[in-house]
Amino acid sequence: MVETVLQKELVNNDFKDVLFGRRSVRKFDPTVTIPAEELQAMIAEATSAPSACNLQSWHFVVANSEAGKAKAKSVLMPFNYPQIDTCSAMIFVLGDTQSHTVYRDVWNKACEEGKITPEKRDEIFSSFLPMYEKGSREFLIGDATIDSSMVAMQLLLVARAHGYAANPIAGYAADKVATTFGLDAERYVPVMAIALGKAAETPIESDRYDAKTLTDFI
Repeated sequence: MVETVLQKELVNNDFKDVLFGRRSVRKFDPTVTIPAEELQAMIAEATSAPSACNLQSWHFVVANSEAGKAKAKSVLMPFNYPQIDTCSAMIFVLGDTQSHTVYRDVWNKACEEGKITPEKRDEIFSSFLPMYEKGSREFLIGDATIDSSMVAMQLLLVARAHGYAANPIAGYAADKVATTFGLDAERYVPVMAIALGKAAETPIESDRYDAKTLTDFI
């Protein structure tokens, strides 16, 4: 397993501002380039997000070249063209419904490194793994979607901490995403696209519902 290490000092390390100052930006400065190394670093930092049984059921496709952005644009709905036309990169987050096929490798390595005992490893294999090996496609899609939603949210916050703005996007042809990027559509399910870059607009400061109206204490 790979330990997550920050690749650079964060531009914004103020948790309150990162969390509550985040806004969706739809127009970016098209002259700004985010180095591929930093994009990869942000993804690595985002993957510290939790996942069911530590399956880490996510996969990323980064469109940061002209050809890549053209492919991304081909699956986007027209109202999202301003984002792909101006962003530095668009990252598609997909759920991996077959992440459990490498599950043994992950935990065997953790055992070899002394992070867990052989007994704990075997307990994990006998309790969690069969649920996925025997799980229905509906179950696997649901699980991978939850995992990928958490890593996507974390990526939005990581991007802000790196000094960038972002826009989460679900307006795309979901049935075409995987095949457009050369991926197995049976294995990978699109969950979210995230446009990243330097903001070239003042985002709308939207209101939120009163949390009291959304909450039941029992």
